[in-house]
Amino acid sequence: MQSDNTHLQSSQDKPLLLIVDDTAENIDVLAGLLKEDYRIRIATNGELALKLARAMPLPDLILLDIMMPEIDGFEVCRQLKSQSNTQHIPIIFVTAKISPEDEIKGLQLGAVDYIGKPIVPPIAKQRIETHLALSNQNKQLYLKVKEQTRVIKQTNVELLKRLGRAAEYKDNETGMHVLRMANYAYILARSCGMSDEHADILKEAAPMHDIGKIGIPDGILLKPGKLDPEEWEVMRTHVQIGVDILGDSEDSKLMEMARTVALTHHEKWDGTGYPNGLEGEYIPLVGRICAIADVFDALTSARPYKQPWSVEEALRFLDEQKNKHFDATLVDLFLRQEPKIREIMRKYAEPDSA
Repeated sequence: MQSDNTHLQSSQDKPLLLIVDDTAENIDVLAGLLKEDYRIRIATNGELALKLARAMPLPDLILLDIMMPEIDGFEVCRQLKSQSNTQHIPIIFVTAKISPEDEIKGLQLGAVDYIGKPIVPPIAKQRIETHLALSNQNKQLYLKVKEQTRVIKQTNVELLKRLGRAAEYKDNETGMHVLRMANYAYILARSCGMSDEHADILKEAAPMHDIGKIGIPDGILLKPGKLDPEEWEVMRTHVQIGVDILGDSEDSKLMEMARTVALTHHEKWDGTGYPNGLEGEYIPLVGRICAIADVFDALTSARPYKQPWSVEEALRFLDEQKNKHFDATLVDLFLRQEPKIREIMRKYAEPDSA
């Protein structure tokens, strides 16, 4: 029994080849040549070839005839190379049609090589082995790059989160505001239809919304009473300070979104916000989302100049400010998330109120 299991495992470890040809004799030649070293799938026309090429597990390499009725090999190659899940599969054309023009066309479509008919077994086997080895090397390189990119991205996200909390520590002893606000923004983004990817990026970018507070004097930031007009003008400069800190990084979706949030989360739906007096949908969606998340948490949090509002009072204020301070559609969506909002408040409560 052990030997049978070992044989089964070794068989499953063999590379999987898809042989595509509309002539049975040609298939028999290739299958007979390769069956000892590879698992074999067979398609006798282009339509079946496309179906089997997309079936799991995906083939490791495709041996593809060109001259087939209805869907020829060139079209099969074009379709497979145009789809993300199959574009990495190496394709070798196996054909008697081997003019320079055809060879150029096949390579331009994404094929890696040609094998001419009639088959010369040693040449065919060597080319298949070579391209499988190259493909495996590319896969390993891709995985290494992907992992390194993930680590770098995670490091950047953590640094940005800590930077955002560093700014919040100036007027909040724990910096928990940015965590609550980011989670409020996430659930609102998802409820309005934003994709998982963009909502995740917003969750990571939102803690940067007030990073510019680092540049505001403590005497203004921690003032227990209302700011006078001169102090308020200084306070408003935290937006531009934050934008300057975050810079202009078009290569990073995270940094670009963080910059947009920092720049626009104090704009108001009716155009009375700052710094640019944007109105309505001219305010980027992420800015409108973060405006709601930021104000809600500010209202329900204790500050040197006020006691925290209840959840009911804060939600009532958001409702009253529809089409004034806030996007009415987003406010309605936020109000429906009250159970999740309360859960976030519990999870990221200030230590002395947990």
